[in-house]
Amino acid sequence: MKTQSYYNEQRIKNTDKLRNVQRDLPDFAMDFFVGIESQTSALTRLNYAYDIRTFFNWLINETNLFRGKSVLDLEVKDLEKLHTTHFERYLSYLTSYIDENGETVTNGERGKARKLAAIRSFYKYYFRREMISVDVASKIEMPKLHEKPIIKLEEDEVHKFLNMVDSGYGLEGHQKGFHKITRTRDVALITLLLGTGLRVSECVGLNVNDVDFKINALTVTRKGGNQVILYFNDEVKLALYDWLVERSKNPLLIDEPALFTSLQNRRITTRAVEKLVKKYAGVVTPLKHITPHKLRSTYGTRLYHATQDIYIVADVLGHKDVNTTKKHYAAVSDDIRRKASTAVTLRQDA
Repeated sequence: MKTQSYYNEQRIKNTDKLRNVQRDLPDFAMDFFVGIESQTSALTRLNYAYDIRTFFNWLINETNLFRGKSVLDLEVKDLEKLHTTHFERYLSYLTSYIDENGETVTNGERGKARKLAAIRSFYKYYFRREMISVDVASKIEMPKLHEKPIIKLEEDEVHKFLNMVDSGYGLEGHQKGFHKITRTRDVALITLLLGTGLRVSECVGLNVNDVDFKINALTVTRKGGNQVILYFNDEVKLALYDWLVERSKNPLLIDEPALFTSLQNRRITTRAVEKLVKKYAGVVTPLKHITPHKLRSTYGTRLYHATQDIYIVADVLGHKDVNTTKKHYAAVSDDIRRKASTAVTLRQDA
């Protein structure tokens, strides 16, 4: 497996998981996943499968439409038996329910919107292929999503954050002991996230040979498998170089291609990076819920303020649609408003 890229490993794992979930779905559902394969990633299809399974389980267990049937007994024409009220009841059900593992699952507006989007795509597929005569799901309005403020680190918090990762000041107990072992790696990883805006999945997927110190660049595999070259500054270069020097002294990592590794000498996981960021951020900014994605937001916001070019930000962050970038990073900030207040004079002698 080590000869494969991280992206391919994840694609294979998610494809295997998808096949397992499909066993819980009606036979006709296979057509949908085959039909969207060329336009979606394995992870997207897997998430669709989870959401569609939840929907079918609700149909069988929480409605009287198909009493006595199992999910596997359903046929594609059964989709036509649902009315708009069924979907409204389903969205209400999603607020809080018990899943197949007996655990309570709750959904806010975004969780409901994602699950409804999966069902709408499902119905749309069969309607376009004339396998059903009506697309009822398309008549259901998506839940209204309220804008959430962008949570990010301010400039002084970035300095404090990096200094804290470097020094370990504020950590206690076993965390302090682990910091002595992982300090160089953690500094390199956090500096890279803050200095490039990488997604956490892109970061953990990096291999040692993806780093080119001659041109200060990384070969990054984006979502979907596309590879791009991203450049980094000298501060990131120094942190990465220090980590690679330390990493090279570990004989157990000779055959491990991953750039960032765990204490078990394997590729670090996204979950481990999330816990790592939470650990340090909890000391520096306890009132902010800082995640790897918030570090990405921090970089994106600072890059936009520095360049005032939304297209550069979109390209560096790997956004396919610049409107996504505009939505999150091009909001008028207080400092721009202050400048605007003195930009226009009304009288020459004013």
